Amino acid sequence: MLDIVFNHVSKNYGNKKIFDQISFEIKSKEKIAIIGQNGSGKTTIFKMIAKEESSSTGEIIVRKDAKVGILTQYPNEELNNYTIKEILYSSFKEIKNLEKKLIEYEKKLNESDENNLEKNIIKYTKIQEEYQNMGGYEVDSKIDKLVSAFNITSLLNRKYIDLSGGEKTIVNLISIILQEPDILLLDEPTNHLDISMLELLEKFLNTFNKTVVIISHDRFFLDKTVNKIFLVDNKKIEIFHGNYSYYIKENELRIMREFNEYKNQQKKITAMKNSIKRLKEYGKLAYPCGENFFRRAASIEKRLEKIEVLEKPKKNKKIDLSFSVNTRSGNDIIMINNYCYTIGNKELFKNANMSIKYQEKVVLIGSNGSGKSTLIKKIISNDNNIKIGSNIKIGYISQDIKFENEELTVIEEARKFFEGYEEHLRSALVKFLFYSEGIYTKINKLSGGEKLRLKLFCLMQEDNNLLIMDEPTNHIDINTKEILEEALNDYKGTLLIISHDRFFINKIATRILSIENKKIISYIGNYNDYLSMKNKKED
Repeated sequence: MLDIVFNHVSKNYGNKKIFDQISFEIKSKEKIAIIGQNGSGKTTIFKMIAKEESSSTGEIIVRKDAKVGILTQYPNEELNNYTIKEILYSSFKEIKNLEKKLIEYEKKLNESDENNLEKNIIKYTKIQEEYQNMGGYEVDSKIDKLVSAFNITSLLNRKYIDLSGGEKTIVNLISIILQEPDILLLDEPTNHLDISMLELLEKFLNTFNKTVVIISHDRFFLDKTVNKIFLVDNKKIEIFHGNYSYYIKENELRIMREFNEYKNQQKKITAMKNSIKRLKEYGKLAYPCGENFFRRAASIEKRLEKIEVLEKPKKNKKIDLSFSVNTRSGNDIIMINNYCYTIGNKELFKNANMSIKYQEKVVLIGSNGSGKSTLIKKIISNDNNIKIGSNIKIGYISQDIKFENEELTVIEEARKFFEGYEEHLRSALVKFLFYSEGIYTKINKLSGGEKLRLKLFCLMQEDNNLLIMDEPTNHIDINTKEILEEALNDYKGTLLIISHDRFFINKIATRILSIENKKIISYIGNYNDYLSMKNKKED
């Protein structure tokens, strides 16, 4: 059974074409990922499925009786003053209204005399039957099951406004699931989730027996949850029948195949044009008997006109990331011994120990609220209880990327760090995908990914031998993540990075520091090595 059909759909915003004649089908119970660069139109597809936007041309069919639930990237501020329990029960408004009527008629039954008792019993029975048919007696168990599955029992009496970004995402998701959608659309569901919550989400989706369509840049998550990839690229959609790892292999083969087809066609076109030119020259030389040569040239010209010329496959625009390190630090970079730290009534660290050596690439992990960002801020602020090694120069990117003056334009901010002529600065910014008028955009108008690119540009102008980053992959597409991974692997200094991006951790980490029970536990290797060691401990 088909849940969603796009038939030759195009979408324009003014003069800008987002999609050009895209077609695809999504069957019931399929798990699909939509991937592509930021701005390629992924969220627009969601909005068209949810009927929040219409197509410019073409046909979009969503199964008539299918209920669509959509999880957006952003928290719902209208829920700020409600408790989580109130929010979850609000998914059953009709049932709750019937419940109130049942309570009312229970009172009436107790107060009824012989004249209206039978009438009230009939009415009560009818409401009770409707309540039962709507699943009224199962509401508590449905909520309890999901609350337990996502391990948020402790949040039920807290207000939405007091939750972290990841906790809000999970509450929003549970609210949608309680409404029993047939098609679940998830737009960047992994943003702000810690690793333990990511694993719970993966486990749930793998048992969720409905259609799921996901927009995500989390490659590890996609490997675990989907069985088909839709690549949005150059206004078209390419479909891959497998998870993300399968897509990587097949997409490389596709690009190679398309490039070879393009090259072969160009050779053929060039050869035909040369033949036409030669035959016409022979015709002129053979005058007045050269008619045969001109006829053959005309025949080839007609064949040439009928050829559908292939577009040259476009390569993704690359950012030229290269961090230089000219100043050598000492061997001991960061040393923490018996560290204790409490915020308010919450003890984050108790006799915690940690050390980082020269040229290590360390990733700091832990559940949300365990103190990862706090620890990094204490390191940067030169806390008295934390020792920083000799000759250390720190470059830092926070989770919420901020600039001293966000009223400045891109080029004004970049000029503060760049030594050289204006034309060289402009050329350097082009390598970071800031083109022509884009360099005059104010920082406060940039997207999260654009802010990260600008911050990276500024960092690269400095001679930092210790890079500290807090969730650097949160707002960037997969292509930019791969470029960042390559640059960080080539970096000759020392890295300390907070991340929940397990694919990224596998690519970067030489050691993992995990905050567990107010301690900092060291694991040699990447995320897969960490998992292996954790599993051995549990066995």
